[in-house]
Amino acid sequence: MSELVIEASGLRKEFRTRQGLRVAVSDLDLAVPAGGVHGFLGPNGSGKTTTIRMLLGLAHATAGSMRLFGEPVPDRLPSVIGRVGAVVESPKFAPHFSGRQNLTLLARSIGAPSSRVDAAVETVGLTGRDRDRFKTYSLGMKQRLAIAATLLKDPALLILDEPTNGLDPAGIREIRDTIRSLGESGVTVLLSSHILAEVQQVCTSATIIGQGRMLASGRVDDLVGASTSYRVAVPDPEAARRVLDVAGFHLTDDLLVETDRPAEVTQALGAAGIWLSELTPVRRDLESVFLELTSGTEMGAEQ
Repeated sequence: MSELVIEASGLRKEFRTRQGLRVAVSDLDLAVPAGGVHGFLGPNGSGKTTTIRMLLGLAHATAGSMRLFGEPVPDRLPSVIGRVGAVVESPKFAPHFSGRQNLTLLARSIGAPSSRVDAAVETVGLTGRDRDRFKTYSLGMKQRLAIAATLLKDPALLILDEPTNGLDPAGIREIRDTIRSLGESGVTVLLSSHILAEVQQVCTSATIIGQGRMLASGRVDDLVGASTSYRVAVPDPEAARRVLDVAGFHLTDDLLVETDRPAEVTQALGAAGIWLSELTPVRRDLESVFLELTSGTEMGAEQ
């Protein structure tokens, strides 16, 4: 079993409000293995940011236990925080300084060598724009600079909370490529997001939460499962439907065949003189898994 970088058990966070007690996180278990990108997935208001703030010592847990690199937090947080980088809120940089100047000042403040600035700029893909003023950066570039800032201390764990919020498609792709390269380099990335289809492109494992509780966790391939459906395209869909129905196949309205025997689909249609123009495997995605897990429930945390 892989070493766990993040562990949480029975985690709970309560808030007192004018309307009474609000439970943001309820009996949450979380296990993040070392290496790769782990998606922390759920809708807005499901407890993701609150959980991250508790892990980083920015909020106090009402109940439960947490560990980073095997050390209990928040008690032992000072001993491990140097191995953790995080982008939890909007980054704050000097707008009239260049991206490189901002990073250089940060590096000096934490005693990091100047070579870390070069490496961070290259890692997040800001080479060639690092000497431009921060105020001229697009939102996506600002987010990449924020990630670069966390890399100055060469973290083993990087926590990113909704890093693509507000970005256009080009900015989302830039952040996605940066996160993917970090995961491939050996950094463990905890990526919090509510955009499940986007996250699926970079995550190796994931935890899905709703109402502040864990709904499912594991490798993305295991969560999604093997393909058991195939999309059928033929000149005469109704004729194909009759043939496949007689042959014992189950079809949906849009000619999706649920089967693990695609060759027999081809054989049955061919025997009836119906020739396929398409037989495409259709895999579930994280979004469909999430909707199945949360069907009929309120997605936010308890009120």
